[in-house]
Amino acid sequence: MAGTYLLRTPSSSTNNKTCTLSVWIKRSAVGVRQAIASQTVDGSNETFIWFDTNDELFLKESGEATYEYRTNRKFRDVSAWYHIVMAIDTTQSTASDRVKLYINGVRETSFAASTAPALNDDTRWNSTTPFNIGRMNYGSEYFNGLMSTYHWIDGTAYDASTFGSTDATTGEWKIIVEPSVNYGTNGFFILKNSGSKTDQSGNGNNFSEEGSPGIVSNTKDCPSNVFATFNPLNQTTVGTNVYFYGNTDLDSSTNANEFHGASTLGMTSGKYYAEFKMKSGQYNLVGITSSPSNDARTNTAVRNSANSYGLYSYNGKLNTSTYAASYTTPNIIGVAVDLDNNKIYFSKDGNWATGSGAWGSTTWSSSTGAFTITDPSLTVEGAYFFAIGDADAGSSGKFSANFGNGYQATTAVSSAGTNASGNGIFEYDTPTGFTALSTKGLNL
Repeated sequence: MAGTYLLRTPSSSTNNKTCTLSVWIKRSAVGVRQAIASQTVDGSNETFIWFDTNDELFLKESGEATYEYRTNRKFRDVSAWYHIVMAIDTTQSTASDRVKLYINGVRETSFAASTAPALNDDTRWNSTTPFNIGRMNYGSEYFNGLMSTYHWIDGTAYDASTFGSTDATTGEWKIIVEPSVNYGTNGFFILKNSGSKTDQSGNGNNFSEEGSPGIVSNTKDCPSNVFATFNPLNQTTVGTNVYFYGNTDLDSSTNANEFHGASTLGMTSGKYYAEFKMKSGQYNLVGITSSPSNDARTNTAVRNSANSYGLYSYNGKLNTSTYAASYTTPNIIGVAVDLDNNKIYFSKDGNWATGSGAWGSTTWSSSTGAFTITDPSLTVEGAYFFAIGDADAGSSGKFSANFGNGYQATTAVSSAGTNASGNGIFEYDTPTGFTALSTKGLNL
């Protein structure tokens, strides 16, 4: 969502003392300011909640009510969804109850800075100042990542249990998509597990998409089913990868080394499929690795470390073995990993490799093109991860991954292939018995 934001200007000022924000967020970048919501006028009159440069969650208002809360806790997990609830009620007699912050159902109590608003202060929330989602009103601080089930409540301060609950079996915090709440006049409900900017609360408080319109889009990745993405924390020591579109696009133009990126989620058993579109680069590698963190630190190509397997675009070799034929821009390379039988398969635009130096038919076979991989119990970091890179430290590449979220960059899969698992949307047919790498997929 970087460079894009959502905007609505309330027609009237309503309850400025009491409000609630509830939203699920999956971060795509760390170490930069990223706004979740703001009704800020200028640099001296600010009202916002954002992730700060040190990855703390920061709430502040100045120029109207004056309050400030900065967590000690850092939020750097790019593989999971955070549920954030901000509840403000300046009518509370106890100062510490006037601003409450919950993360995944637990009230935050450890703050590097905490200044409560005065009793009965009128905040800028629910005023006629433009309400920005994913940006500061007067500047940038664009949010880079995914948002889901975004609730704004005008006039009531709810706690986290209104919007989520603890699973009795797993102990995990899980979403209540449609909570029982009174939204109030300026309240709204958008991004209901989708890119919809249309208010679902019944108030008709719809948002417009501003900045770079067309970037906000639907994705299968949601709090109920977390999909793998590229992991921006696996940065190399030479140059920096740049990630886009919820960490599904990777540009290694400033990355002068052989390793480029790997998935956030790992695989230890089961059968998984993903697709990688070549956008540029002559010496690309696509495959899996068992040591993404170490590969990044040591600038090691996906085929040169222990238990890693990379298909070379230049000649179609798998590691050093004759396997398929070459591939290039804009081919989509499918990777099917079978960790129940320790096999890996590759396809180009839906045609599966023969294993003997060519691309074969669109019909997948458990024997044709099967390449043996090492038992996952012997891997360096405890699992295999989808991975990409190149075979020449002086070259670079651009890649777009579809881990099952149904998109290549911002382009939706137009004619999805078959997928018997029902988990994930891909351009081409998913091999029989395989599924997307997601939290649901890991439990099929």
